[in-house]
Amino acid sequence: MANAKIIVPRASWLRGLAELHRRGAERHEAGAFLLGQSENGRSVVSHWIFYDDLDPGAYSSGVCVLYADSFDRLWSEGRKTGMAVIADLHTHPGSPEQSHSDRTNPMVSTAGHIALIVSDFARGPHWRHRLGVYRYEGDHQWTNLSGWTARGLLRTGTFR
Repeated sequence: MANAKIIVPRASWLRGLAELHRRGAERHEAGAFLLGQSENGRSVVSHWIFYDDLDPGAYSSGVCVLYADSFDRLWSEGRKTGMAVIADLHTHPGSPEQSHSDRTNPMVSTAGHIALIVSDFARGPHWRHRLGVYRYEGDHQWTNLSGWTARGLLRTGTFR
């Protein structure tokens, strides 16, 4: 997987998904922003910021909703740590397909941003080819990179 664009160390990946599962309690969606450093076309995730840490009411409707002040806190954290938002990730109760709300309300509306969706409220196992992986193209247009394509974009294991 030398061509992987997003790398999440295995321990961080498993901890982060377990935390999403805990926070959602199999009753509602939960989400996080993945932050890290980008270099030579590869982005290494080193920090997760959970939506409800930015806004304690983020899950009150049953789906993930963040308002402008949450993003102020997110960008502030990025500036303080020198990290960038690499992707966002949230859970769904069933399949990892984008909902109408996901398509029309991107968490980060910058072309090239990656949105990941984990099925079954992040109850394992978590296979990359079973994630929803979507690249925002701008103007509410997305490219679906799910399935086996995701394995070339996302690496969640041990690497050098």
